[in-house]
Amino acid sequence: MLTDAVTTPGEQRIAQAFAQAPGRAALMPYLMGGFPDPATSLRIAQAYVDGGADLIELGMPFSDPIADGPVIQAAAGRALAAGTGVEDVFAIARAISPQVPVVLMTYANLVLARGADRFAADAAAAGASGLIVPDVPLEEAPALQAACAAAGIALVPLVAPTTTDERLARIGALAQGFLYTVSVTGTTGERAALSDEFAQIVGRAGGATSAPVALGFGIATPEQASAAADAGADGVIIGSRLVREAADAADPVAAVEELVRSFAGALR
Repeated sequence: MLTDAVTTPGEQRIAQAFAQAPGRAALMPYLMGGFPDPATSLRIAQAYVDGGADLIELGMPFSDPIADGPVIQAAAGRALAAGTGVEDVFAIARAISPQVPVVLMTYANLVLARGADRFAADAAAAGASGLIVPDVPLEEAPALQAACAAAGIALVPLVAPTTTDERLARIGALAQGFLYTVSVTGTTGERAALSDEFAQIVGRAGGATSAPVALGFGIATPEQASAAADAGADGVIIGSRLVREAADAADPVAAVEELVRSFAGALR
C-alpha cells in the first residue's frame, strides 16, 4: 500500500491554489496536450489561464486511454497524429506553470517507458506540481509515490462512486494535493444530469480525507459546476466539454477562453 509521505513543494502549491481560489471552488480545466497540435495547445492553455483557471490538468496523449471517453480519446488520437510526444507536453507545462499549478495526467505505460524516477524528475523540471496516473492502483503505487516525493511533486489519487469505504479511507488518508473524486461510474464525458448525486459523492470523499476534494468526470455546464460547489467540492474539473469546444470551434482559443470564463463566473 501507499506509505506516509512528506509534503512536497508541488503539494504546497496545489494547496495554495485551492485556498486562494476566488470562487466557491477552484476551477481546474483539463487540456489534452498537443491537441489539436502542440502550438495551438499552448495557446489554449493560456486561454484557460486568461479565462480564470486556478489550476490546469494537462493530459498526455496515449494510444489506449482507458479512463477517457470518446471526446478525449479522439483528441488524444489527433494529438498523436500531429506528432505530440512526452517532451511536447512537458514544454506546455514549462510555459504555463509559472502562472498556475499544472497537474499532469498520464498513463502508466508512458511513466514506465521512461522509468518512474526519471519521469517524475522530468515532470518536476517542467514545472508540474502533481501527477495523476489513473491506471496505477493503490497496491502498485508505492514506487511511483516515492519517485514523486523525491522529485517534489504530488501523486494525486482517484476515487470513484464504487470505491469501497475501506479502500476510500486508505486512499483518502494518504491523498496528496487533492482527492480526485469521480462523479460517475465509467469514463470521462459529458452527462446531462448529475447534480442530484453531488452532495452524497462529495460528502463521502470529504469524510475520508483532509485534502481538498475535486469533483470531475461528466461536469459539462456552468450550472453543474455551481451545483458541485454547492455540494461542498473544493475544486471542479471540466474536461470533455472544453475539449469538444476546441474541436468544434472555428477559433478554438477564443471559444475555450469564453467557456472557461463562464465556468469561472458560475463558481464566483
